[in-house]
This record gives sequence, structure tokens and C-alpha cells, in this order.
Amino acid sequence: MARLLRTMAALLAPLVLTGCLLSPGKFVSTLRIDADRHFTFTYVGEVIDAEPDTDGGGSSSSDDKPSPEEVKEKAEKAAAKKAEADAKYRALAVTLSKEAGYRKVAYLGDGKFAVDYSVSGTLDHIFIWPFNLDGEVIIPFVAIELRQDGVVRVKAPAFANDEKKSSMGGGMPGMPSGGGGGSKADGVFTLDTNAEIVSQNNEDGAKTAGGRKTIAWKVTPATKDAPSAVLKLSK
Repeated sequence: MARLLRTMAALLAPLVLTGCLLSPGKFVSTLRIDADRHFTFTYVGEVIDAEPDTDGGGSSSSDDKPSPEEVKEKAEKAAAKKAEADAKYRALAVTLSKEAGYRKVAYLGDGKFAVDYSVSGTLDHIFIWPFNLDGEVIIPFVAIELRQDGVVRVKAPAFANDEKKSSMGGGMPGMPSGGGGGSKADGVFTLDTNAEIVSQNNEDGAKTAGGRKTIAWKVTPATKDAPSAVLKLSK
């Protein structure tokens, strides 16, 4: 998983300068993986730009009280910067809404979106969300890596707030930190499977009912370890 994410970071690092560094807000997310490789992933809730830039005036190095003209100029620059950012975010909402799986994308203001996403498929390829080239969305909330012999590794890098790790989950140079001190993640990420669970990092373990196992990670700004699990599927 770390190798995969490092490779992605190298390919996507140029986009960091212009892309949106998205992070979760309040949410409910589920990942269902069946032993026959069928999967469904859902995310309903807030998505927030982790590093919004709407400060149009900057800070003054002078101790002198600014003149009315300077105050007005600063306010006008800030308003223009915010309008520019809002236009970018609205355009991003339109871009994402064209992608399969997005049932709703609404811009709420101040770099915050309301998202309803659901996708199903077969695990015959790597799965990463969110990722959109046109919108330059580059930080994965959830990544699924396929390995040999039916082994699947799941990790949710954005659902953690460890400043020692990058948002891509492997301490890769050139990429921004995952949540930093400003994480606003507040929700539950649930893995539902009938496959064999080889390992997982939830101290409460898995609950079993009706032949299926569920692992629910409570995510808060204090969460340090990204939810992760390794499964063994049918070949």
C-alpha cells in the first residue's frame, strides 16, 4: 500500500500547487467487500478544502494604524479573493457531479461541499476515492490495493490526523500532511465483509452477524491511526 501511494504521490505532486486538498467533515462512509470481489463504497456528508486560501490582504508588518484607504483596499482584495475561490469551488462541484457515483455535489460556501457518493463494481483493479483529473482532486479518503492470491489491503488515509504521516499514507516528500491540527473529520467508517479478515487495526475488533463481519471506526480530529484492514478473498 505504501509503495502504491508513493507512486501516486510522485505522479500527482505537480497538481498539489493548484489542486484542492480535500478532507472529510461530518460524514458516514461504508465499504462492503464480498469474498467474490464485488464491492460497494459510499460516502455521505461533508467534504472540506483542507487548505483554503481566501486571505486577500495579508498581514501588515507596520505597527502604524492603517488608513481608511488601506482598510478599504484590504477589504476589497479579500472580497475579490473569496469570490475567486467560491467560483473555483462551484466549478469543482460541477466537475465532480459529472463523474459516475456522485448522486449529489453541492457547494455550501467557505470551501465546504455536501457530497452523496456511491459506487459498486468488481475488485479487479485498484480503487481510490476521491480522484478526479479535471478537478485536480488528489487526496484519497479510501484506497484499496489488490495483491496476489486474493489478498486485498484497505486503508483510509484521510480518516486520520497524524501530522507525522502524509495524506497519502506513507510519509512521502512533496505531499501535504493528512489532517494536521485543522482536521474536522467527524464520522464513522464501516467495513462490511464476508471475506476472511487477516488483520485490522480497530481495537474493538469485528462484529459477526449472519455470516458477515463489520468493523466500525469512529473518526474524530483526535484519530491518529488511519483505518486499515487486510482481507483474503476467494480466488
